[in-house]
Amino acid sequence: MSRRDLIRMSTEEAVAFLESERVLICATNGPDGWPHLMPLWYVLREAAGDAALPCELWGWTYAASQKVRNVERDPHVTIAVETGEQYQELRGVMLKTRAERHHELDVVRGVGEQLFQRYSGAAVGDDFKQVVEAQAAKRVALRFVAESLATWDHRKLGGVY
Repeated sequence: MSRRDLIRMSTEEAVAFLESERVLICATNGPDGWPHLMPLWYVLREAAGDAALPCELWGWTYAASQKVRNVERDPHVTIAVETGEQYQELRGVMLKTRAERHHELDVVRGVGEQLFQRYSGAAVGDDFKQVVEAQAAKRVALRFVAESLATWDHRKLGGVY
């Protein structure tokens, strides 16, 4: 068995990892040919159809942001979520995705409410809903549809390299 096979996460492990982490790095293709990498908060939603994972990552961002302009031009987006400081602790998921922009206010608001709930740790009450509503008009929701993934969990090597 290869080292690559030894550190690969199962689908269940990858989903649990994504549920436990909080920030993804979104790599879009910039107009100058250089990758444009930016952090983004995300939520997991059930995947539709035949997907690489049983869940999809969704985020929201300002409609006028560079990443949105890049996605409009080229929907190929690589996202990565990684944690660990020492080599033997490194864990992560990288997804090659096609990003979809959603401008519909109810979709954007729904993603915003999920984000506020996930990152505040509290139920989304009327105060939060008003904040989300005010922000939703200036934002888009991004749906990352995974076409392939790579995973790694160096803890599985048990300190042997």
